[in-house]
Amino acid sequence: MTENERTPPLWRQLQATVEVLKEVAAGVSGSVAMERVPTQLRGGVQALSFHAWRNMGRAKAIRALLAKRPPPADVDALLCLVLALLWDPSQVLYDDFTLVNQAVESAKKTPNTSAQASFINACLRRFLRERDALIAATEDRPEARWNHPAWWIKRVKQEHPQHWQAILQNANRHPPMTLRVNVRKIQGADYAQKLKDAGVEVARTSGSLIELSHPVPVTELPGFADGWVSVQDGAAQWAAKLLLAGVPANAQAKVLDACAAPGGKTAHLLEISDAEVLALEIDSQRTERIYQTLNRLGLSATVKTADAAHPETWWNGSLFDYVLLDAPCTASGIARRHPDIRWLRRESDVLQLAAEQRKLLAALWPTLKPGGKLLYCTCSIFRAEGSEQVKSFLDSNRDAVLLPSPGHLLPQSGLYGQDVADNWQGDHDGFFYALFEKKHF
Repeated sequence: MTENERTPPLWRQLQATVEVLKEVAAGVSGSVAMERVPTQLRGGVQALSFHAWRNMGRAKAIRALLAKRPPPADVDALLCLVLALLWDPSQVLYDDFTLVNQAVESAKKTPNTSAQASFINACLRRFLRERDALIAATEDRPEARWNHPAWWIKRVKQEHPQHWQAILQNANRHPPMTLRVNVRKIQGADYAQKLKDAGVEVARTSGSLIELSHPVPVTELPGFADGWVSVQDGAAQWAAKLLLAGVPANAQAKVLDACAAPGGKTAHLLEISDAEVLALEIDSQRTERIYQTLNRLGLSATVKTADAAHPETWWNGSLFDYVLLDAPCTASGIARRHPDIRWLRRESDVLQLAAEQRKLLAALWPTLKPGGKLLYCTCSIFRAEGSEQVKSFLDSNRDAVLLPSPGHLLPQSGLYGQDVADNWQGDHDGFFYALFEKKHF
């Protein structure tokens, strides 16, 4: 293998990154767009894309000053990508000369931008000459200041007036790598010691949860292939523990995991209990990921490809003791982990997804036995997908009781002293949890 095959030139990585940015702008999720990138380019393209999404608000504002009229989509995407990489010297990935040179090379080698290579070169060189003035001229624009769309900033500010600035700032920080130890195979403290013995630095531990000081490839995690550990954010690890709180580990409970892929929460339920779990997923390709997750961890569940909103297609009428509904949502709480989310979503998506969540709650509530519990959760910070959803559900179901629940866990919410006695004071994503119990009548 030649050196060029091992390390693709930067212009080629920029070229592929432009395609990813365009796909997300057109409504394709970043993870799906990334899967289409050639393997040898994927690592570099992901790093460039993530950096661009975390700085896209500023880049778009600067580009608007450099070009009076919006240029064609491919030209605009390349300009904004390079401006996102250039504007803040404290976040440098490549030196100015290399970036500009390779951006122009990328433009020349791409049919849709070749005619505009000189224009791109002129814009970027003007930016370098006038960097301080252009940055100062965009400082009062919210999209540039916070690197989020205006509608998102407005909603967060209205719904979380005490913490809106911290929420937006945290979304642009790199998330920690957090692990969940499979207690069927090894205890948390023992695994933490194995990490230290392997030279992997541990920042903090809390039972089966371990936060690393620095991310590492999963291949460097002791016993990963043997199912000793999984990667899962701290907020997401609350699902199984909240739903099965107080349930003896050997209880023969029937549990439904209604939207289960990729299987992390399904696996956690099985790691801490002997429950009989039915895991549903509407997408057949994502169903396969559940099988892969369970096989690696040495766990077993009944897995079906089915639409949870239509129980008549998958339910045999036998009531469940517990239901976990990790509902489809805007994913606004995990924007730091998936920075494409803020540019992928449209404001109309919030109410559209909230309607889908209401439909799922209405469909699944009848499958729960009296005295049973349903845990509703989303990885969202928007109230339409959280507290407002709870109010609507309680208004529509007189047999539902809201039990003590974390509610909105804001990103790094441990810093805010949330009124949850056992809220882990760690660094975690934004989430929402509501635990309901069905009354006996």
